[in-house]
Amino acid sequence: MPDLLHAIYLLAIVAEAVSGALSAGQRQMDWFGVCFVASVTALGGGSVRDLLLGHHPLSWVAHPEYLWYTVAAALLTMLGARFVHHLRRLFLLVDALGLVAFSIIGCRVAQTAGHPPTIIVVSGILTGVCGGIGRDIFCRDIPLVFRRELYATVAGLVGIAYILLETSQLPHDLVVILCLVGGFCLRVAAIRFDWRVPSFLYRDDAAHDGR
Repeated sequence: MPDLLHAIYLLAIVAEAVSGALSAGQRQMDWFGVCFVASVTALGGGSVRDLLLGHHPLSWVAHPEYLWYTVAAALLTMLGARFVHHLRRLFLLVDALGLVAFSIIGCRVAQTAGHPPTIIVVSGILTGVCGGIGRDIFCRDIPLVFRRELYATVAGLVGIAYILLETSQLPHDLVVILCLVGGFCLRVAAIRFDWRVPSFLYRDDAAHDGR
C-alpha cells in the first residue's frame, strides 16, 4: 500500500471508529458495544472483502494495531463526546476521504490477487460501504447507503476510474492521487448540493385498500 494511501487509511479508520462510537452512544450501548460497533464500522468493509476474496489473514489480523486504533478512538469518543459534535463537518470530510481511500484499497487488493475488472470494482465498493452497513444494522437503522445517498455510487465510480487509469501509462501513485481527489470532490459535491440516487417506490394498491 502506498505511503500516502496508508496514511489516509489510518486517518479514515479512526474517523469511522468515531462515527460508529457516536451511533452506538445514541443507542445507549455500554463500553463494549461502543468499541464493537466502532470496530465494525472502521474494519468491517475490509473484513467482508477479504472473506469473499479468500484473502487471508484479514487486514486487522495481519495488523492488530488497526484494532487498537479503533478501540482507542471509541474510548476517547466516549470521554469527549460533548465536544465531538463541534467537529461534525470535519468528520464528514474525513469520511468522504475514507470512503474513497477504502474503495481504492479494495480495488488494489483484488487487482493484486489477479481478479478481473468486475470483481475489482465490486471489491472497492464492498470495502467502502460495508463498514457503514454493519454500523447501521447493529444500531437498528436503515443503512445510509440504502437511503438515496450518493455513497456506493461514488465507490463504484472510483473503482471504474481506477481500472481505466491503471490501463494507461500513468504511474501508480499518480493514479491513486487522481482517484482520491476526483472521488473526494464528487462525494463532497454530493453532500453540498444534496445529490441523490433515484429511489424505487412500490405501492400495492390492492393490499393498501384491503382487497
